[in-house]
Amino acid sequence: MGHQIVMPNNNPLADIKPLNSWLKLAESGIGIIAGPCSAENEEQVLSCARDLAKNKNVGAFRTGIWKPRTRPEGFEGAGEIALRWLDQAKKETGLPYCIEVASARHTEIALKHHADMLWLGARTTVNPFLVQEIADVLKGTDIPVLVKNPVNPDLELWIGSLERLYKSGLTKLAAIHRGFSFYRKGPYRNSPMWELPIELKSRFPNLPILTDPSHIAGSRSLLKEISQKAINLEMDGLMIEVHPNPGIALTDKNQQVTPEAFAQLLEELVLRKRIGDKEFEIKLEQLRSEIDKLDSELIHILARRMQIIDEIGNYKKVNNITILQLDRWREIASNRVAQAENMGLSREFITTLLNIVHDESIKRQETILGNSNSKPGDTEL
Repeated sequence: MGHQIVMPNNNPLADIKPLNSWLKLAESGIGIIAGPCSAENEEQVLSCARDLAKNKNVGAFRTGIWKPRTRPEGFEGAGEIALRWLDQAKKETGLPYCIEVASARHTEIALKHHADMLWLGARTTVNPFLVQEIADVLKGTDIPVLVKNPVNPDLELWIGSLERLYKSGLTKLAAIHRGFSFYRKGPYRNSPMWELPIELKSRFPNLPILTDPSHIAGSRSLLKEISQKAINLEMDGLMIEVHPNPGIALTDKNQQVTPEAFAQLLEELVLRKRIGDKEFEIKLEQLRSEIDKLDSELIHILARRMQIIDEIGNYKKVNNITILQLDRWREIASNRVAQAENMGLSREFITTLLNIVHDESIKRQETILGNSNSKPGDTEL
């Protein structure tokens, strides 16, 4: 991995406006943008906006009116009509609103309706052609634009999207850290890879960076943990998905919270003074992210091993073969211990690990074979 801090001689994003010049900050000094994943109907939008407007920490209302879905049968947003609902919500509550645009056409429609803020989603940021088309439409405007990180962990691609918008004359820019896709599934929907937003902040200290804990988590139970981590690492704000009734949401219902739960979450967050320096934080997060990935791979490998054990058990059952294969087990134990010792692992550690895996394998095959022909000391292979 080993992402290195590169301090450029000339900051290509030098004139970016501070966050508090275009977004009302919370009492804590961070920016809070909240609202439903999707604008589903007028009643839902107005209800959520009214509830959020009661919370003085909220600086803007967010929602998706065009939803880039993985499969075409999913809800792809209400479209342009939802801008009427958002205009009404703003008129009633005073909250400016922020919507996602994923094409030049979306951007033209958003500008026609005088949208307050825009964001580019992860699937748009990954495509420089789309970003440039959007940047061309926005040339000559002063609208704030937030750029989510690309789906894949590519810091230069993220920076490139920001630069394209900046070169079109936009100075009210911010990045949104929403996590990255990783080929092994871990506890989060998207791996946070905190070292990447930290490095972005190190390279461009004046660039506001918000974290989107909803998309990192994929589950409301993890929102507080991720939000607190973002604050501890000096991110400038949070974008959180809030829905009047998450259980019936048309998109991403598991990661949305009610306005009441959202207010409680903000109250429970703890602001801490900065400890340590940037290089220390980045290095620590690099190592922790690497451990997270390796643990995920380890769990995947163990799960796959047990699947193969089950296949062997079923094969033995069909062919009426006993579980007992002592010679095979002795060979495995000897070879694996020698291999582990050559890689710096202790004999005691690897022997204990092998025995735990072996015992679990025997239990699984006993279940498959109905405990009919196994004995103590049997092996699964």
